[in-house]
Amino acid sequence: MHPGSVLVDVAVDQGGCIETLKPTSHSNPVYVESGVVHYGVPNMPGAVPWTATQALNNSTLPYILELANNGLGALKRDASLAKGLNVQQHQLVHPAVKQVFPDLVP
Repeated sequence: MHPGSVLVDVAVDQGGCIETLKPTSHSNPVYVESGVVHYGVPNMPGAVPWTATQALNNSTLPYILELANNGLGALKRDASLAKGLNVQQHQLVHPAVKQVFPDLVP
């Protein structure tokens, strides 16, 4: 990245998604590595709960409406929804979930 760029890792409290980013704090929220500003305060939404809730609601409502209006047919129409299917007909179907819970797979 170019010097002066800024990285914000919103997943830092789940292990993060940026190799060079380490958790920071509100009292010391940033550090510079290789000329790039890094920001990794855990639980960023917790600092602005009402706004975070509104953002989550606004981003998930279209998916909820699609599922409510079309049931399982929504999974055939929307690949992103289909990727979230974990259990179907009493069986684990999501590969990552099956890997975590191998004892539940027949």
